[in-house]
Amino acid sequence: MPDSFDDTYTESQVIMTTVKVIAPFTLTYGLFMVLHGADTPGGSFQGGAIVGVTVLMIAFAFGIDPTRQWLRNSFLVGLVTGGVAIFAGIGLGTILLGGAFLEYDRIYPALGIKGKWGMEAIEIGGIALIVSGVVITLFFAMASGFTPERRGGRAEALEATSERASDAAEREVNDGD
Repeated sequence: MPDSFDDTYTESQVIMTTVKVIAPFTLTYGLFMVLHGADTPGGSFQGGAIVGVTVLMIAFAFGIDPTRQWLRNSFLVGLVTGGVAIFAGIGLGTILLGGAFLEYDRIYPALGIKGKWGMEAIEIGGIALIVSGVVITLFFAMASGFTPERRGGRAEALEATSERASDAAEREVNDGD
């Protein structure tokens, strides 16, 4: 069995061109769904998932490592943390205003802002950021295990096999003395 590994990324002009054409449309559609939030079917969860998958498409076409360098971990952590902060901030804000967690009706008497805008902030600012950030982060976390050095344990298995073979050969030489 050869000790060489296939590269995990193969450049394909067809895939790269297709992604260059399709990615702006999928990103636009994902943002459209995000911005419509709770007003239309789908909403921010699905929109955030589409935005996240658009980044995955780009990573498949142009390479995972260049995409990972483009979207640094600090940006992804900020995306998810920002979404959680918005969600928790609005929820805890309604508690401070004397209501229950995410009781949007408490916002209008205190701040003069309709409760609908609290829900939109949760949908657009909270859920969409969390979902897109988690989708991208999980993809990068799974992809980090498939480098040529650690490709599903194959490298370690080959190393262990070659070590066992050399140990067996060494024993045969020592037994023959």
